[in-house]
Amino acid sequence: MPNQNDSVYGLTLLSPILHDPHAVPSHSLQIRDYLATLPTGPESPFAIAPGTHLCRLVVMDDVIYVGEPAIEEHLKSKYLIFEINCDTDLEAYITGLAKSIPQHLDAIWSHCIGYPGAANLPQLIQYMKTCQLTTTFFFAAVNNSTVAESLRALQTQRAVADFIATRQGMNPAQIQRDFITLTKALATAAPPAPGSMGPHRDIKTGGHNE
Repeated sequence: MPNQNDSVYGLTLLSPILHDPHAVPSHSLQIRDYLATLPTGPESPFAIAPGTHLCRLVVMDDVIYVGEPAIEEHLKSKYLIFEINCDTDLEAYITGLAKSIPQHLDAIWSHCIGYPGAANLPQLIQYMKTCQLTTTFFFAAVNNSTVAESLRALQTQRAVADFIATRQGMNPAQIQRDFITLTKALATAAPPAPGSMGPHRDIKTGGHNE
């Protein structure tokens, strides 16, 4: 099915950016400047927004001419590219964005042609549908796993990898005791917050702390 891989939805939007020769800085530069200020990790707006597996925002100035036999072509405007993988469909996801981070939507898309504003939800959804490209060949590495399930799996994977790496050459009986402690810690650990699975270790057991 286009845009869908099991329960994961792949959304790609191309929104034409306003061209105003009197705007200083230009609308495309204002988008770039704003995106550069957005936090990453758990504080990222798109980590706060529900159901986001991954997100990418890019300003596209023009298409690249790679030489013959390709034909040299140019875009009529600059575009904001928005790509996400999420746990739901376009309408539900955009509704979640509008409710959780409306100020960021307005700060970014207000520089795009026809953007109606996050407060006008029906028109916002229709605008996003108009900008949507059909994803005809969509690969989702997580398939039927939700964001919460994927984060939990990453948490377990990291904890087990750390466990193996830090217990080389130890007494087998001690390894067994530590592994039992680890499984109990994993069973009771709080689920990771979206965007929180950075390079740190977040499961602590009696055998090794960092």
